[in-house]
Amino acid sequence: MKSIFIVRRPLAWCAGACLIVAALAGCEPANNDDAPVKGAASVEAAEPTVTLFNDDWHYLQNNAQDVAEISQSDKWQHVNIPHTWNATDTVDAEPGYRRNASWYKKEFSAGQASRYVLYFEGANMETQVYINDQLAGEHIGGYLGFDIELTPWLKKNAKNTLLVRVSNAYNPHLIPSQKADFFIHGGITRDVWLKALPETYIDRLQIDTPTVSESTAQTRVRALLNVGAASTQGLTLSAEVKSPDGSVVLSASNIEVAANNEVDIVFKDIANPQLWSVDTPNLYTMQVALRDSDNKIIHEVNEKFGYRWFEMRAGQGFFVNGKRMLIRGTHRHEESAGVGAALTNEMHRADMQQIKDMGANFVRLAHYPQDPEVYRAADELGLVLWDELPWCRGGKGGEEWEKNTESYLKRQIAQNRNHASIAFWSLGNEMYWEEDFPGGGNDDAVLAYVKKLNAIAKAADSSRLTTLRKFYPAAKVVDAFSPSIWAGWYGGAYGQYEEAIRAAMKDYPAFLHMEYGGSSHAGRHTETPTGKEGIIGAQVSVEEAMNQAVVKSVAKDSDWNENYMVDLFDWHLHVSESVEGFAGNAQWAMKDFGTPLRPENPIPYVNQKGLLDRNGNPKDAYYVFASYWSDKPFCYIESKTWTHRQGPKEGRDVTVYCNTHTAELFLNDKSLGVKQRDPQRFPAGGLVWKVPFKAGVNHLRVEGIIDDVKVHDKLDVTYLIGEHGKLDSIKLSAKPLDSGNILIEAEALDSDGNRVLNYSERAYFFNVGEQGQLIENQGTPNGSSIIEMASGYAAIEFIPGDKPSVIEFRNQNVKGVYLNVDAKQ
Repeated sequence: MKSIFIVRRPLAWCAGACLIVAALAGCEPANNDDAPVKGAASVEAAEPTVTLFNDDWHYLQNNAQDVAEISQSDKWQHVNIPHTWNATDTVDAEPGYRRNASWYKKEFSAGQASRYVLYFEGANMETQVYINDQLAGEHIGGYLGFDIELTPWLKKNAKNTLLVRVSNAYNPHLIPSQKADFFIHGGITRDVWLKALPETYIDRLQIDTPTVSESTAQTRVRALLNVGAASTQGLTLSAEVKSPDGSVVLSASNIEVAANNEVDIVFKDIANPQLWSVDTPNLYTMQVALRDSDNKIIHEVNEKFGYRWFEMRAGQGFFVNGKRMLIRGTHRHEESAGVGAALTNEMHRADMQQIKDMGANFVRLAHYPQDPEVYRAADELGLVLWDELPWCRGGKGGEEWEKNTESYLKRQIAQNRNHASIAFWSLGNEMYWEEDFPGGGNDDAVLAYVKKLNAIAKAADSSRLTTLRKFYPAAKVVDAFSPSIWAGWYGGAYGQYEEAIRAAMKDYPAFLHMEYGGSSHAGRHTETPTGKEGIIGAQVSVEEAMNQAVVKSVAKDSDWNENYMVDLFDWHLHVSESVEGFAGNAQWAMKDFGTPLRPENPIPYVNQKGLLDRNGNPKDAYYVFASYWSDKPFCYIESKTWTHRQGPKEGRDVTVYCNTHTAELFLNDKSLGVKQRDPQRFPAGGLVWKVPFKAGVNHLRVEGIIDDVKVHDKLDVTYLIGEHGKLDSIKLSAKPLDSGNILIEAEALDSDGNRVLNYSERAYFFNVGEQGQLIENQGTPNGSSIIEMASGYAAIEFIPGDKPSVIEFRNQNVKGVYLNVDAKQ
């Protein structure tokens, strides 16, 4: 048995028309379909309610601090929340992105509730809230939820004006550091809620399960109350625990509140709890009601939680409920093409579902607490989480920095601690790198502070494992540790991976591996990718060097083709799935994401290590992971973007990734034979065929079979016998899309009209006709007006206008190619 704290899902509507509220340190309102009314301009109910407050805001890009000046402006723009002013400027052609302050405004009417509280799920990074020109409160730090009480300045049954100033300006006293490898988006980037509350209400619940086993479990709940000015005489609490099927399994009633703001409820033991795990994500419901002297419910909170326990066993790996679970993981940044960090709940949920569908069972939240919907999805889908304090680079700061950081960690744990899915509290990542303060990266200084943070985390929640990545002096301070191992990318060769993790298992008994992989430019291919021995002269060590400029590596000295990444991941998975006692690893990262540190990447300002592009479209490497992990039968011919190949008359190898038992490949409807998939064979479990392509267009088709289920994939390949010539011209063409938009395609051709597959120069697209609009600043393969060509090809999407337009292609050596585009039909 192991002692643990377990999960909660914040707010839900209660019977009798009262809505559950979660509050102070970040209990977030549940987003139930039958609950709040979106964007209501008035809140009339006297009973407790929570209203989603996202619609009908106005935005003013002005960093002024004077409320009177801002109120008189006539330049407000209509927006809805979530919103960021950095939705696209992070990945546009202009260096840098806006780091400053802006204002938001909303007008609304309130009813007769005793108290009104505004809840922000997140605003980056510093926030001041004004109601009717009076400062109601402020919050420091991004990525966490916070409450602002409006009651003293609110006009009931009248119009109220809400003004919110948010700033993501440079502030070295806040984590994460500006030197972190991701953008710090400014704005109200998550949902906002308006809570109408009684005089005394339930702020949040802390649900503990001190002991859990397969046969029994203990349950405790602490109700933290916000006690108002009125007397609490006669107030009581009642509580029920409901099983996953909704039946009541535990209850307590008539618990006196008196003048306490914390009330503990201890239940009897529950027999044979339905345990939470990645395969059976069972969630119980804790329902706590605050009642008046007439036993009437005046406020109620429902939260989801689960019974489970986590362990790291030296030399044996990671365990959930006493059973070994090989960590099959990835990482998630909270951002997406075209919206930056201002994702909707549907987008958050889709990201987590896509991770689950790939077969992963673990997500490291990089490098900060994420939207409440992410935790709900993990709880409900069955994904173990690593929740990370955003101490990412910058070293250790001074007194003000320490105060902010310690407050952040405490609030983060208070906000998220009840989620069943969280196994790890991470204290940071690469903290000592690129110090922001003189001496801030000193090992002794950082080590002492890690010890302090570890003590804070354990005091707040001793049930979970503390961890961190890549600060070696603190490896023994935390419960689990990940060194830096980038075999075959930042150093060494991917063939060294097994040796590297076996060495790490000896050095760090509670070792798990966070971050491995590399970058791939979608559509870039080669017939001869670097092998498992690596490149000649590369750094021998598999650890990432802080200064990449002084070392030779695949990261710095290759073309980032997809074929190499497919092989690298295939090898890593082949190793990690078979090493006894290995806890597991997490690939970096699920999706490409924006970064200010990489302006010269093939897609500028985009970290291209994702298995998906920034729009969520799979690259080839996604299917490697699915072939090992996914339960949904599939086959995938490598690759949808490898449509032009060249070579000898005998043809080329074709690799197919499947999770089926067998696969049969066909060339122009002729079978090339059936192969048995063997996960121990590299690459692709042995699903590789020598394909005798004919000159011109060839039709490939694969049929996979698993348990009498058949799956198919197909691909057309244009094959050149021999080799193409040098670049002769760039051809522009337009392809209509189902959306009504047009795909502008640029193709590098030799004098015979063959695609020049080694042409990788940077392409620049311009809309010189000024009609219609290029879809640019998306940081995606088809949404970037500046992008390196991939195997002689580049494309960008175009929205046609009412009149014809002209698209220009240009680069350093091509002085201009033009394409006339018709008006929209």
